Amino acid sequence: MKKLILLPLLLIFASCYNAEHNCAAFKTGKFRFEYEVDGVKKVTLFERNDSIEIETFEGKTDTATVRWVNDCEYILKKLHPKNMAEEKSINMKILTTSGNSYTFEFGIVGADEKQKGTVTKIGEL
Repeated sequence: MKKLILLPLLLIFASCYNAEHNCAAFKTGKFRFEYEVDGVKKVTLFERNDSIEIETFEGKTDTATVRWVNDCEYILKKLHPKNMAEEKSINMKILTTSGNSYTFEFGIVGADEKQKGTVTKIGEL
């Protein structure tokens, strides 16, 4: 009998959990994205306003247009692609937010393969 009472309570608490989605706080600002490639730490710094993102990676700066689909999702398109791969748009989707960071997934528009990462906001524009 106790198990029958416990199960509905557990389901009620589980259904009440919502991941934080304060995406509007991350539409503009200065950001830092850290990740590892073959055991080597890489850092990308970028600034984003509502329509442009300027990214610096390994001393090289690149600019992309930003088109917001909704508060938590946007499409990046490089302004000056150097090859065919850079001509493809990238879909960015903020999954959760927490304090000054957000977790996101990204991939080429139309492709099934997605990657995940975490970005930290380091300042305002």
